[in-house]
Amino acid sequence: MRRYVALLRGVNVGGAKRVPMAEWRALLEAMGCTGVRTLLNSGNAAFWHPLRTTKMLEAMIHGSLARSLGVEVPVIVKQRSDVAAIVAGNVFADKATDPSRLLVAITRDAESLAALAAIAPLVKARERFHLGEHAAYLWCAGGILESAAARALLGKAGREATTRNWATVLKLDALFD
Repeated sequence: MRRYVALLRGVNVGGAKRVPMAEWRALLEAMGCTGVRTLLNSGNAAFWHPLRTTKMLEAMIHGSLARSLGVEVPVIVKQRSDVAAIVAGNVFADKATDPSRLLVAITRDAESLAALAAIAPLVKARERFHLGEHAAYLWCAGGILESAAARALLGKAGREATTRNWATVLKLDALFD
């Protein structure tokens, strides 16, 4: 069995695409996941599963969410080692004084991650953007709501990614302990 994290994009924001965490856990357990732990109310879950490919898990979870809860959202699944690499790859970890202003964009694959390079021209003074090997990192010193780059990352330009703030990424990493 391998340890995974599943990240849902765009759930429980406002009143749209509601995924109650108790139902999310039950759905994963019904799919054969064990040791399921959820984090916050944003569709984050860590679990064990015998499948060896994230793509198969993504497809299974996506289909199960649609059938069981009527929710169609992008699903990104990463292995424990991927999450550790995302944490290790953050070049802003010691510079970001407020973890809620440091966004981490996680994608399914390298091609989707490379497409996030389109965000770079939108980065303004006091902001920093780094396209890493496992994730993209956007430091919004003036605040996320003030950043055109953050709006793009959270909007259409980042549609192939799911974004979490740095504090949440660290909590996701801690779910594996």
